[in-house]
Amino acid sequence: MSNTFIPAGTDTIAAVATAPGAGGVGVIRISGPLAKHLLERVFRPSSPRFTDFVPRMMHHGRIVDAEGRTLDDVLAVFFPGPRSFTGEDVAEIHGHGGPALLHAVLETVLDAGSSPAASPECTCVRMAERGEFTRRAFLNGRMDLSQAEAVAELVASPGAESARLASAKLDGMLGKRVGELRERLEYLRQRVCLAVDFPEEEGECLPPAEFSAVTREVMDALRSLLAAYDRARIWREGALIALAGQVNAGKSSLMNALLGRPRAIVTERPGTTRDYLEEECRILGLPVRLVDTAGLREDSDDPIEREGIRRGREKIKEAGLVLLVLDGERLAALSARELDAALRAELEALAGVSVSRIAAVWNKADTAPLTPVLRGAAENILPPPCLPLSARTGQGLEELCSLLAARLRGENVSSHGEGEIAPNRRQARMLEMALRELTELQEEIAALLPPDLCGLRLDAACAHLGNIIGLNSTEETLNAIFADFCIGK
Repeated sequence: MSNTFIPAGTDTIAAVATAPGAGGVGVIRISGPLAKHLLERVFRPSSPRFTDFVPRMMHHGRIVDAEGRTLDDVLAVFFPGPRSFTGEDVAEIHGHGGPALLHAVLETVLDAGSSPAASPECTCVRMAERGEFTRRAFLNGRMDLSQAEAVAELVASPGAESARLASAKLDGMLGKRVGELRERLEYLRQRVCLAVDFPEEEGECLPPAEFSAVTREVMDALRSLLAAYDRARIWREGALIALAGQVNAGKSSLMNALLGRPRAIVTERPGTTRDYLEEECRILGLPVRLVDTAGLREDSDDPIEREGIRRGREKIKEAGLVLLVLDGERLAALSARELDAALRAELEALAGVSVSRIAAVWNKADTAPLTPVLRGAAENILPPPCLPLSARTGQGLEELCSLLAARLRGENVSSHGEGEIAPNRRQARMLEMALRELTELQEEIAALLPPDLCGLRLDAACAHLGNIIGLNSTEETLNAIFADFCIGK
């Protein structure tokens, strides 16, 4: 389907607004000048007292096709513009959620707009493009661009926390904050313009110290927003945890235990896992991708296993956290000197991985308990704590999940505070670019450069902040943003 956009108000669009697949309820959304007319052509009210659609009120009735045959028993509602989602006239049909049924109702709506009896007000009634309803809402001033992006983020939220963060942006919190910061920079721009236009007038431009102080305050606010982006990434994008260790340490068994189902093949034969396996799950509410890697050994003569080990090492490098699975039965049988050498070899096998990204577990603790002596030896070499667990019995799994969640969250162990504003990746990039301009501006202020040169930095910073809320976004930017939306949103 083409991403070419026809400006809002020139045509009427329709689409299924609910998720693909079967469901209890399905919604057809119509937006544009023919919205009410199309609804009138396909809807037959059940009440004999019905005379017209009362705005924002559900009406019960039937949807009929061009031959008058009943397609579905529905509730219909009409939202007159501009007090609607898109700012245009909007109609919605709430019926049963069968895919074939929804398709039939949608086709009936589209046919009603192209039939000879259709209203001559508008010549185009068509299927909506991806994100076109939300795009019209943005173009018609019903929301800023950060709110429009929040619609897609809310739909795609992998968990309750990411949904709450998206809801805060949908309420306009990010747009309001960015707008406030941009206004402060605009004030500085005005003072710079006065100083350039009236150089003989003293005091038109702020003194350098005051100019610099305002700039620093805005910079601190931008850094705070960027810090919120970093904190929120795990809730929005999920974290990658790689299970690493020697062959037969129990990595596949541990993955199955964390998933709660037998995903990885488990056998006594070394080298069973020849390629990495990746699965999504949740650990205490956190969206996580678990990767079971091939056992780390260098003596394999199997080219397939060697390739699996190489791929596993690549995944280990990408992981936000590496879970080093130790074979407790094997290590507990070693002498003190052998144990020390074996533990160092385990750590050396993860060469290139920061110690801060490694968490160690003593597997098979049901048959080889982690004694204080063994724990001391392990934590003397490996990053503490070394948790005892048994992937076979489930012993220690709760403690492991708590440790993983705390490590992944870092300093932000608790949930985000009320009112947290978390930009997305595009918005964070704009914030970084604005911060870079203001950093250069601070240096220029200190060097006592002329006001007109300082104004160039302010212009650029204001433009970057404007891009976040859509004040000066290009058609290319809008196409890229709304192309990721689903049809019907």
